[in-house]
Amino acid sequence: LQGPRYVSPVPKGGFVVSEECGDVKVFMSSCKLLSSLSSKYGHQFGNPAGVCVDMDGSILVADEQRRTVHLFPEHGTPICLVSTGLQRPAGMACSSSGHLFVADTVENCVKVFK
Repeated sequence: LQGPRYVSPVPKGGFVVSEECGDVKVFMSSCKLLSSLSSKYGHQFGNPAGVCVDMDGSILVADEQRRTVHLFPEHGTPICLVSTGLQRPAGMACSSSGHLFVADTVENCVKVFK
C-alpha cells in the first residue's frame, strides 16, 4: 500500500483501503489483494479518502480533491452519487437503512444522504 488512509470491512469478508493520492484496493479476508478500483473500472481518483461498503457489496469512495462520492458496484460501471454540497469529504459510513454519512472536514459537520 502507498499511503493507506481509510479502511472498511466488506460484508462477505475482506476489506477495502484508500490510498492517499492514489487508488482504492480491495483485499480478501486472507489479506491477498483482490483488485484495484482504478484498474478494474478505469476510474481516476483525485485524492480518495473515506470508504465504506453497502449491504449489496458496492464500494463507496469519497474523493477529497474532486469533492464527490462514487459508488462502485460489483458488476457494472461507477455511479457518481454526490457531486455537489461537499467541501472536503473524509470519513464515511453506510447504514443498513440506506443512508450515507459523510464527514465534511471544511464545514465541520456530518452530512447525511439517502
